[in-house]
Amino acid sequence: MEVTIGVYGMTCGHCQKRVADAISSLEGIESVDVNLESEYATVSFDPEKVTLEDIKAAIRKAGYSIEREETQEETPVEFFGAAEAAGTGTEAEERTLTEPKGSEEVPQSCPLDVTCELPAGEAPQVSEPKTGLKEITLGVSGMTCSACVANIERVLKKKAGVSSVAVNLELGRAKVGFDPSLISPKEIEDTIESIGYKVEKDTVTLNLEGMSCASCAANIERILNKTDGVISVSVNFPLEKAVVEFDSAQISVREIVATVQRIGYGASVRTETVEYEDREQISREVEIRKQRNNLIIAAVLGIPVAIGNMGMMFPSLLGFIPSFLFDPVVLFILSTLILIFPGRQFFVGTFKGFRHGVTDMDLLIAGGTGSAYIISVAATFFDLGPGYDTLYYDTVALLILFIVLGRFLEARARSRTSEAIRKLMELRAKTSRILVDGVEKEVPVEEVVVGDIVVVRPGEKIPVDGVVVEGSSAVDESMLTGESIPVEKSPSSTVIGATLNKTGTFNFRATKVGADTALAQIIRLVENAQTSKAPIQRVADIFAGNFIIAVHILTLLAFFFWFFVGYWRFGVSAAMGGISPFLFSLLIGITILVISCPCAVGLATPAAIMVGTGRGAENGILIKGGEALERAHKLDTIVFDKTGTLTEGTPKLTDVLTTPGNEKEQVLFIAATAEKGSEHPLGEAIVKGAEEMEISLGKAENFRSIPGKGVEAYFEEKQILLGTRKLMEENGVSFEILEPEMRAFEEDGKTAMLVAYEKKIIGIVAVADTLKENSREAVETLAKMGIEVAMITGDNAITAGAIARQVGISRVLAEVLPEDKANEVKKLQDEGKLVGMVGDGINDAPALIQSDVGIAMGAGTDVAMESAEIVLIKNDPRDVVVALKLSRLTIRKIKQNLFWAFGYNSIGIPIAAGILYPVFHRILITPELAAAFMALSSVSVTTNSLLMKRSKLK
Repeated sequence: MEVTIGVYGMTCGHCQKRVADAISSLEGIESVDVNLESEYATVSFDPEKVTLEDIKAAIRKAGYSIEREETQEETPVEFFGAAEAAGTGTEAEERTLTEPKGSEEVPQSCPLDVTCELPAGEAPQVSEPKTGLKEITLGVSGMTCSACVANIERVLKKKAGVSSVAVNLELGRAKVGFDPSLISPKEIEDTIESIGYKVEKDTVTLNLEGMSCASCAANIERILNKTDGVISVSVNFPLEKAVVEFDSAQISVREIVATVQRIGYGASVRTETVEYEDREQISREVEIRKQRNNLIIAAVLGIPVAIGNMGMMFPSLLGFIPSFLFDPVVLFILSTLILIFPGRQFFVGTFKGFRHGVTDMDLLIAGGTGSAYIISVAATFFDLGPGYDTLYYDTVALLILFIVLGRFLEARARSRTSEAIRKLMELRAKTSRILVDGVEKEVPVEEVVVGDIVVVRPGEKIPVDGVVVEGSSAVDESMLTGESIPVEKSPSSTVIGATLNKTGTFNFRATKVGADTALAQIIRLVENAQTSKAPIQRVADIFAGNFIIAVHILTLLAFFFWFFVGYWRFGVSAAMGGISPFLFSLLIGITILVISCPCAVGLATPAAIMVGTGRGAENGILIKGGEALERAHKLDTIVFDKTGTLTEGTPKLTDVLTTPGNEKEQVLFIAATAEKGSEHPLGEAIVKGAEEMEISLGKAENFRSIPGKGVEAYFEEKQILLGTRKLMEENGVSFEILEPEMRAFEEDGKTAMLVAYEKKIIGIVAVADTLKENSREAVETLAKMGIEVAMITGDNAITAGAIARQVGISRVLAEVLPEDKANEVKKLQDEGKLVGMVGDGINDAPALIQSDVGIAMGAGTDVAMESAEIVLIKNDPRDVVVALKLSRLTIRKIKQNLFWAFGYNSIGIPIAAGILYPVFHRILITPELAAAFMALSSVSVTTNSLLMKRSKLK
């Protein structure tokens, strides 16, 4: 068979030879003719030994494309059959058969031993933007209050192509939904940075192999730039390395490495590269270090300024002060240094904000300190007359000092709110030992791919998720499940990344790596929860976003009042004697600006949510968002699915009853021997029950399953019957002696099976899906909390009722089809109830979505976990109680924080405006004292949130 395939990306004879060699290396290839100018390869091959897809894959692997770049106008020549190939090249092209779009595009790759260049004047091709909305998560530093959040959200939403923005102050992250055809991730970054904030990026440095020219570097950049999640790429050809900025929520380092390797180049993670997941911690440490340095400078320069300024006013009281500090020029120099270094951040932020028409607390601080500084400079170098000769350098110095102190304390406190994620990240293994051609090789964990055989020795962390293929051990899974007892692992057992191998050595096959591992999913859930906003936070954001403008209006009103009315009507206290009306009014305005900073309001909600979701993660409760955390405390009804939620989900042998003259072990031996070959769950439960009692089973023959009735088998040529009443009746076996016990078992929700041996009834074996150990305790606790508990199941009413009685549930929804579970939840909601649904199966997913808060068991299906808003990793029903208590605690803290934050502003602003001045003998708050109060309010809100860590949830 002969075909012609379009081959694109060849630029020289070496490329032509590389394609020919790649195709010729396949078994079954009879001849190959590659035409560089026409950009196609004619291949004759044996279809029984090699397929067309194999040939195209070989071309791609060599580093070339079988689909022309989308930006080129020519119609791509893909392939045509032998009959068409008989014509001329032109005729053949006219009869092109086009392959469906969507093939993976691979750029050219140059030979390793020759240098070649891109055609003159041709730049690396970039594909047209893909349609459809995408989402990117960026780290943002420099935010100090909720006004910063509002500014970023407002500016980004004005950009064409941005569909949604959610900025989290505490976590320092911005989640942006956008249309890549209208705006790029780089433009989003530039927009954020243009208003004074810094974008912290996930970065990884790769060692590259196989590049031979600048074209190779361009190819790698081009293919990575078109990969979802990659923000920017810089490939250095001489140094053979690449620096990649990416969104770790969309793509992992392993996937970046695999992308480079797929186009024919070698790639590995540089060992000295700092792990990208630690970006947040590094960013916070940088912020803490920056504010600490600013604080030191402000204290070293500011305290002498304050002492010198006060010494000028009270020389007799502070006679020990060096005389040079009384010099206004010295105070001017020191104050200028304070504004240039620790104070510079406020003026830069204000300037950048003005460029985009946004305001935040930087404007308040810059306005206050700038005004005091300008007045003092004017008094230092100009003679403005009486009332204008007072210096306020101490106000500048102490304002900056207290505000920087507040920011330093905030940065330290906020770094503690994200401890949960850092603790989870610290659990990860850094390297992995894999088998390559039977030889152990240690590689970074990012390079492990699905299918690799990983070797784990005693005391080592398991690097990724997988299934044991050889060896056995006990594994400590307490980091994930909270259970302290190690879990035995043997071939076919599942192992989880980041858990600790305790005893033996074993090999396992990697099944989930990178972003797919259980730990990575947990981290992602916690991060998403901390990035999302609770509805109550939106109120605070709206308040903070508009508050600063209102403060400036209030400041102007206060200034004009005191300048035109208050100064003259109420006079000036002796302590401020000689001050002019303008300066008096201006000091009040400065104090209002400083004391009204909405930092505390902005921190009130995210700080509590950060700590709350972190506490949840530490206790095995993953809360997917602030909205779920807020709604959970309002729930008044909890609906439990039965199987796998309240019960273990697998049947177990519960009872063995015998007729007179028969032993319990004998009856179980007969029943288990008959079921030994059965794959039915009830039969497996009987066999397992016998094995637990260390009963050696016999070998049954002629096993026959009778649908709906039971089984028949023969042991030592004697008949065994195990099953229902009908089975016994059909075989003439009398069972009336056991009928009362049979009915009692069924009323208890158990599946009872009659056992007959040689046509004689010898006993009953009962099997049931047993309750989880803590189900009853969970239900009782919920009832004490004033929450109605219901159970929903597809089982019959008798079985459901029996289980419900055991756990103390009075409302039972039985015989509910899977598709009707959501309708039953809706009926409860129609009664005016706020419903939380707890389930674990695929059939629970619609009900989880329909409920006000969906709660999934961690051992349940992926579908259930995706549908739910809260995931209980330990599969313990009592964690439903813990989740609700955590929700109530978090909301209580949020309300406390908002109360104190709003209360602080409500009380502080009027006092700063001078409302007490006429009554309490001319008392005013100074700007310095206002700065101290402002810092204290922000720190107190964060500290109050951190107190949640000491609260008991169990």
